[in-house]
Amino acid sequence: MNYRHSFHAGNFADVFKHILLTRILAHLLKKTTPLRYIDTHSGAGFYDLAGAAAARSPEWQSGVARLARGLDGLRDRAVKDLLAPYLHCLGPFDAAGRPSLYPGSPAIARHMLRAQDRMTFCELHKGDVKELARAVGRDRRAKVIAIDGYTALNAYVPPRERRGLVLIDPPFEDRGEFERLETGVASAVKKWPTGVYALWYPVKQARQARGLAEGLGAEIGRPMLVTEFFTGEAALREARGLTGCGLIVINPPHTLESEARLLLPFLSAALGQEGGGAWAISPVNKA
Repeated sequence: MNYRHSFHAGNFADVFKHILLTRILAHLLKKTTPLRYIDTHSGAGFYDLAGAAAARSPEWQSGVARLARGLDGLRDRAVKDLLAPYLHCLGPFDAAGRPSLYPGSPAIARHMLRAQDRMTFCELHKGDVKELARAVGRDRRAKVIAIDGYTALNAYVPPRERRGLVLIDPPFEDRGEFERLETGVASAVKKWPTGVYALWYPVKQARQARGLAEGLGAEIGRPMLVTEFFTGEAALREARGLTGCGLIVINPPHTLESEARLLLPFLSAALGQEGGGAWAISPVNKA
């Protein structure tokens, strides 16, 4: 599978992932002490949903555009409050439900983090590195590094700051990506056991996804929250194509599970197909 960010920006998987990312960051920002954000597979930072890549693969239409329509009927104040940081990052929608630029995870981090926080953005693709460096500009809080994400994971963990979040969001271009992800993250957690780690993965084969969560849970012994979202009940049963994805959060904020249980039913209604989406939440090694 090839999951280059530019071809899938704003799709259902991005919406799911980025909403949970903003919830993790919002929790970490409750303390005044500095934190470090490390993004191992950063992409280009921002994505023009009216551009050539989005036109070639307009997946945003079944992602962020559906979310925009779903907001019109949203009456639940608690869900609105939980969505607020993500919606602030998006900015206003046009008539098609499209933000002017869709923010990738580096843009979300830069939008939310404070002057005392630091960000390390890692990316190997030359074109994306150039775009990301242009987007970051003179932001002294952030550093863009042209490096393999797994090499970065080994090199930059633990950070100088005691608190922080590592987002691992690979393109899944190689057959051994799940194994490499498990090995790299397990090694990083041993070096920095108190950091928060968020691992995104596609659910193309349910057995692979279960194996990743089970393997990590047994190896690292840390609390984990496994969240998965599918575009329909049939996708949950069969997991064919990119119809489902997951986010494993190691050392999750204590509020994340309850927040996800509020958010995912709304996302199921807003983004789901075939009569509604499906979702699953599984705590592992719960304290």
